[in-house]
Amino acid sequence: MTPRSRVARLIVLATTAATLLIGVTSPASAAGPAAGVRTATSGNQCAADTRIPETPAALTSLQSTAAWALTRGSGITVAVVDSGVAQNPHLDGVVVPGVNLVPDGSDATGRTDDYAHGTVIAGQIAAQLIAGSGVQGLAPEAKILPVRVYAGVEKQLVEAGFGPNTARMAEGIRYAADQGAQIINVSISTTEKNSALADAVAYAQQRGSLVVASAGNRMNDDSPEQDDKDGTRYPAGFSGVVGVAAVGSGGVVTKASIHGPHVSLSAPGQSIASAWPLGGDCVVGADEPATSWAAAYVSAAAALVASAHPSETPAQWAYRLEATAVRAQPDVRSNISGWGVVQPYDAIVMVPGTGLRGPKSPFVAASPSASPSATPEAVSVVIGPGPDAAAIATATGIGVVGLIALGAIGALAIYVSRRREETAPPRAAPTGRGLYGPEDPE
Repeated sequence: MTPRSRVARLIVLATTAATLLIGVTSPASAAGPAAGVRTATSGNQCAADTRIPETPAALTSLQSTAAWALTRGSGITVAVVDSGVAQNPHLDGVVVPGVNLVPDGSDATGRTDDYAHGTVIAGQIAAQLIAGSGVQGLAPEAKILPVRVYAGVEKQLVEAGFGPNTARMAEGIRYAADQGAQIINVSISTTEKNSALADAVAYAQQRGSLVVASAGNRMNDDSPEQDDKDGTRYPAGFSGVVGVAAVGSGGVVTKASIHGPHVSLSAPGQSIASAWPLGGDCVVGADEPATSWAAAYVSAAAALVASAHPSETPAQWAYRLEATAVRAQPDVRSNISGWGVVQPYDAIVMVPGTGLRGPKSPFVAASPSASPSATPEAVSVVIGPGPDAAAIATATGIGVVGLIALGAIGALAIYVSRRREETAPPRAAPTGRGLYGPEDPE
């Protein structure tokens, strides 16, 4: 290899390393079912042949392109504890056999969904591209485990005992954990702080599952109880659960979401394009954002993080999502939007450290001698290098300046030496001692 080629190769390697360090620029960025679940595209009822050619807008704000360069969710199972997951070409390759906990005599593996809610959520998470459609999930290589815990919210279904209730929610969470689902999506909420539900969440966490739940909607006709006041909803309000509020088309969380201390994150929840039970595509939530759809996207984001960091704990996955979410104040969680709008790529590449601002880190063991501080250390989340990046950059800069200075001194010395040789009188050629020159005179 010639010197010139060596230099060229070093330049390429240095450029590649710099690109990896800098990273990819991030884009700027009760119970269950939301009202208007049957909103169709262009005002028409969605059908088996309905196809939406555009890519779901939410995927852009959720950093899908950058995240997919690292992982697409392979190796992760997301349980959808909901109304079932119907047959659909977007989903047929990713759904694994699940369970039907509703005693209505329908398919035992959870593949019946007359209400559409669970199918939409499954599509948001893992829909595959099909001919003529741009609909795709945020974690398209994840697997979907359907866990059917209610049949619908119509009066006759509720009176027959087939509507949403906390007992089946708890049973469904336990089942999902027993099946090894790393992420459990529960787009259902209740004001009841139910002990069985709390125990189910704790059981799932002990078995390595992260529970993601909707924060609740103001229009809560689908809830086990009617309450449109702000306040904690469950299971989102239990420790370790990621509660999710919905971002509207204006880019902020609106009054449509229930606000409270149970909100951990927010995500897009309006005008969602996804799979539909009849076999086609559909747009739901056109009128207002719903936390059911927002929770689905956070579950998908969690699947990407879990796929990229399989050796980490559910608490660490949740921390990555919360610490890197977009928010106005890095140190402040809001009862409206939680820690901010989820950013999956940033969560994946985050380097955990003691100086990261935001939620308490499960990566860093508390020091027994450390005293609490009211003002966190002003260290920002970075992509690539860790919390000591500034020191590394400073040291690198000093080193580069030093090398430049040494090079300049060397060049100056050579110049002065040559000038002296040009102005000095010529010397006779050495003789007698070869390389060592003439003997010095006595």
